[in-house]
Amino acid sequence: MEHFYTLQGEGAYTGNAAYFIRLGGCDVGCHWCDVKESWNPDLHPLMNAEEVAETAAKHCKTIVLTGGEPLMYNLEVLTKKLKELGCEIHIETSGAYEMSGILDWITLSPKKTKLPTEDIYAKAHELKMIVYNNSDFKFAEEQASKVSANCELYLQSEWSKRNEMYPKITDFILANPKWKASVQTHKYLNIP
Repeated sequence: MEHFYTLQGEGAYTGNAAYFIRLGGCDVGCHWCDVKESWNPDLHPLMNAEEVAETAAKHCKTIVLTGGEPLMYNLEVLTKKLKELGCEIHIETSGAYEMSGILDWITLSPKKTKLPTEDIYAKAHELKMIVYNNSDFKFAEEQASKVSANCELYLQSEWSKRNEMYPKITDFILANPKWKASVQTHKYLNIP
């Protein structure tokens, strides 16, 4: 769909320079998705994976694969080329599809509409749960019970509900300190 150089706005690598490669196509269908234009892959022209990798590596060695849902595609060619160019590869995924490619950091963000495959839980480095309503805290705990003990746990308010949900997230983290808060800092900084 697009690729661009910016700062990582969320999770464990917040504030770090990163080159984002956003793949078009997603059938998970979150009603609060902030990139719904990514859902239909037919709206985005095909690009040469190796050329995109070369462009990305010229800007930065930290690459974030995102979407849409990047695991809808076989990521072998793209990630192999990025690795040849000395890059560290992060992915942001719902985990609804089988893993592919060479990945150094996996941010798993499960959605109720299409749950992750069972094998991704053990591989996730970061669990990022979006909090839209009160029932999402229970869902977050259910998902946290499936990841490894080393996985970092984040709660992040859905953007339009941030004024309502961050006080609740704060209270939840104070009662459950294994969790951390994630904030979409890129939106506050007005960057992509």
